[in-house]
Amino acid sequence: MNYKISHPTKVVECEINLPSSKSISNRLLIIQALCMENFKIENLSISDDTINLQKAISSKENTINIGDAGTSFRFLTSYLSIQKGQEFILTGSDRMKERPIKELVSVLRKMGAKIEYLKNEGFPPLKIIGTDLEGGKIEIDGGISSQFITSILLIAPTFQNGINLEIVGELVSNPYVEMTLKLMKEFGIESDWTNNIITINHQKYIPKDYTVEADWSAASFWFEIASLSKRCNIRLNGLQQNSIQGDKRSIEIFNNLGVDSIFENEKLILTKNQTISPFQTYNLIETPDLYQPLRCTLFSKNIKADFSGIQTLKDKETDRIISVETELNKLNSIKIIDTHKDHRMAMSFAPLCLEFGKLQINDVEVVSKSYPDFWEDLKKAGFTISLLSD
Repeated sequence: MNYKISHPTKVVECEINLPSSKSISNRLLIIQALCMENFKIENLSISDDTINLQKAISSKENTINIGDAGTSFRFLTSYLSIQKGQEFILTGSDRMKERPIKELVSVLRKMGAKIEYLKNEGFPPLKIIGTDLEGGKIEIDGGISSQFITSILLIAPTFQNGINLEIVGELVSNPYVEMTLKLMKEFGIESDWTNNIITINHQKYIPKDYTVEADWSAASFWFEIASLSKRCNIRLNGLQQNSIQGDKRSIEIFNNLGVDSIFENEKLILTKNQTISPFQTYNLIETPDLYQPLRCTLFSKNIKADFSGIQTLKDKETDRIISVETELNKLNSIKIIDTHKDHRMAMSFAPLCLEFGKLQINDVEVVSKSYPDFWEDLKKAGFTISLLSD
C-alpha cells in the first residue's frame, strides 16, 4: 500500500497521543513471564513487535515464527533457553535470518544453554532445548547489540550462581541497558554495575502493576516535523520528563535545529525557535534510533555533519545508513520513497514533504511495527494523505 503525502500550509498545530514504549513493553512481558505471580501491565504497546512477543510467550506451539521483530527474537532466545525440558524452533522472516545472533548464542552456550543453528552458523533459525543455566562469570562484546546484553540480564536472576557479566569494548545503546536494570529493580531485582561489570545474584521477581510510558523514539519524528515546519504548536501526550528512555535526547539535539520544547500540564509542547546551530559531529552510540529523523532533518536544511556510533544500524530491518542515503538522493527527482520494509524509514521520510512538496511513500503499512497510528496522527497535524492505486 502506497500513499501520496503533502502539507498545504506547513503550519502544524495538533495534540497527539503517542504510542506507548515498545522497548519498555517488551521487557515487561519477559519479566511478567518470569514472575511467580501475574501482574497487570497498563498501556502495553500495540505495536506488531509487542503483540508478536506476547503471542510467542503464551504459545503452546513448538515452532515460533517471530517475523521481523529483532528485539523479540533476541529476548526469546534467552527466555526459551531456560524453559526446562521444552524444545523449540525459533525462526523469523527472511531478513531476520540475515541478522546475526552468534554473540548471544555463544554466551548462552557457555552457561550451559542447548542451542543449535538449523541453517547458517551464527544466524536464525535456532533449535532451543530449555534447561537450567548456572550463570557465573561471563564476557560479552558490548559493540554488537545492547539487546544481547538485555536478553541475558532479564533471565539472570534465575541463574543458580547469578551472573558476573563483563562487557568488553565500547557499549552501544547504553541507555537501553540502564532501562533494563531500572525496570528489573522496579520488580525487586538488585544489581551492581561497576565499571564494565554487571553483577546480579540469584533472586526472584516481585510482581507489581505497571503503567508503560509513551515512546520517546516515536516523539523524535514529531521533533523532525517541528523543525521542518513554518510554524508549529505540537502537544505530545504521555511522555515522562524523567524518562528511562535514552531517546529523550531529542530535546537537546533538535533544540539546535529550531525546536523549543517545554513540559506543561503533563504535555510536551514543541514550538519553533530561530536557533540553527547544529553539531559538526553527532555521536549516536547511545541513541542510534535517532539517526534517521536527524539525518533527514539535516539534509532538508542542507546541513552537513558527521556521524559516529551508528555501526549497529547496518543490521536492522535494513541497512539504515545505505537505505537513508539511497532515498534522500531521490528527493530532487522522482520523489518516490521506498521504505525497505523498515518502519523508521517511512516515519522519517514522510515529514520531508514539508520541505520537498508532495512525496510518494511506498509500503506504508510497515509503521505498524512500532507506531500503528502514525498516518492517522499525521492527518490530525494537517497532512494530506491519499491512497494510491496499485
